[in-house]
Amino acid sequence: MLSEPRSGLLAAWGNALLAGLVSPDEAALAIVGEDAVHRVEGLPGEAGPVGLTLALGRLRGLGVTGFRVALPAPGHPLGLSGPPDFNARALEAEEAVVAFGAPYGLVPEVREVGPAGDLHIEVVWRCLTVRETPPADVPSLGEAERELAEALRDATAVLSRLDVAGSGPVADAAVDAYRARAERGREVLAPGYPPRAVRVLELAQRVGLLISVAYENGHGGAVSASEIAARGEALRPVERVARRAQVAAYNAYVEERERER
Repeated sequence: MLSEPRSGLLAAWGNALLAGLVSPDEAALAIVGEDAVHRVEGLPGEAGPVGLTLALGRLRGLGVTGFRVALPAPGHPLGLSGPPDFNARALEAEEAVVAFGAPYGLVPEVREVGPAGDLHIEVVWRCLTVRETPPADVPSLGEAERELAEALRDATAVLSRLDVAGSGPVADAAVDAYRARAERGREVLAPGYPPRAVRVLELAQRVGLLISVAYENGHGGAVSASEIAARGEALRPVERVARRAQVAAYNAYVEERERER
């Protein structure tokens, strides 16, 4: 969770584009990021893959007025609304974008291409039909903020008791990477999002940092199988809460539009 899901970037900057706050080129550039290229395949009216700029314009023409994010995991269809084929693809990718205003969803397929030593990332977004029903298990921003604060407190207490050290070169590198990314730009949600959504996403990222450090920093003092299992039990609900908060933050733009209707 130290890096934002591609679906989050597409939803956030797609929403900013739909709101008229950024240009199509600005939105596409922000969504692609460090990847080589993004294309969209399966758009109604298009015979083959098209670039992001054209795809976003086409989706707007089809009636899309906003984008939501889904971050599903096994046993937790977070943000999904069906049908089964779309849900299965999203679960395999562990993320998806669900349009608001028209029954379409986008699932990323990430590919490494190029010769050894010169690999780059290409992303194909599969456009599929979705059900226009409320997404599963997405909390409000207020709920997400409260859940995160409680999860962070509980996880810190449990991990401290299990002697999961937040120190050492791996932990230091994780903290440095988080700080560097935070300093590069705080507009990961793109223009147009409420300040509370930004705050919730930043808190979710801090919780994600704790989880990453705990997983990546070896077994610490938890040397027995039961202690290692206890660590996993402590982290799983925290990961779930952090993903719920991420989705709530990304979806805040659409939720505000719904309240205004």
